[in-house]
Amino acid sequence: MVYTVTFNPALDYVVRMDRFRAGEVNRTRSDEIQFGGKGINVSTVLRNLGVDNVALGFLAGFTGQALEQGLQRAGIHTDFIWLEKGLTRINVKIKAEQETEINGVGPAIPAVALDALFAKLDLLREGDVLVLAGSIPATLPDDVYQRILARLKGRGVLAVVDATRDLLCAVLPYRPFLIKPNSIELGEIFGKELSGDGEIQDCARRLQERGARNVLVSMAGSGSLLLDETGVCRRLGVPGGTVRNSVGAGDSMVAGFLAGWLKERNYAAAHRLGAAAGSATAFSDGLATEEEALALLHTF
Repeated sequence: MVYTVTFNPALDYVVRMDRFRAGEVNRTRSDEIQFGGKGINVSTVLRNLGVDNVALGFLAGFTGQALEQGLQRAGIHTDFIWLEKGLTRINVKIKAEQETEINGVGPAIPAVALDALFAKLDLLREGDVLVLAGSIPATLPDDVYQRILARLKGRGVLAVVDATRDLLCAVLPYRPFLIKPNSIELGEIFGKELSGDGEIQDCARRLQERGARNVLVSMAGSGSLLLDETGVCRRLGVPGGTVRNSVGAGDSMVAGFLAGWLKERNYAAAHRLGAAAGSATAFSDGLATEEEALALLHTF
């Protein structure tokens, strides 16, 4: 089974308007509620691609109830920990001439709630996949990813980590199955701006030498690069299309990669489906559906 952890899920209130002017009354052309958080995005696209999974994390208040009910209606299994205080956050995503985001802070997560999450993760078995995605709320210890992987060490659980800088580097000694930095984040780890496939591959290999089994680097409009655990470097571009949405494209790539690998146990196939799912999200107003992803698969 695949499990995703989202420490700070959100209801994303997405508004589309012809123009946005600060200090004025702005009116929308359309609006909708989406279920946000990086792990939630991975769970949603996995389910769209036919892969059952369980969404874990923390919820609170009536906003948390709305999020859980929405996920369950979409066919996603949930096993959240409910907090006694606070509200699951609401993020406002403004789609106008430019994309503007206003992200909520989310509820405080007490130590007892974190212990409850650890207890759930202790039940994972060999062959299960655990996805840790996104930042860690300020109310949690900054080594929580390390603590989770330390508890699972030697149990055959495949860890996928999508995080940035120190948070990502700290988990490398635990041999995560997959990490997915983007090219900018990869450069930040090594203190430089990367230019060209050679530098990106070199930095990916250095992370592999530090423990990562597979390194998938998303490169926005330039495509993606996979350095797999056999030492093969695979490079894919992007299909033609109009980018309509940047939110969740990287999470969709992670989900597509996992779906492809779980179905075929082949890194080339996993990379192609990951690239197709990421592009499908970028070309749509929401997260990629199976139909949208498969329609692009032949372009890779």
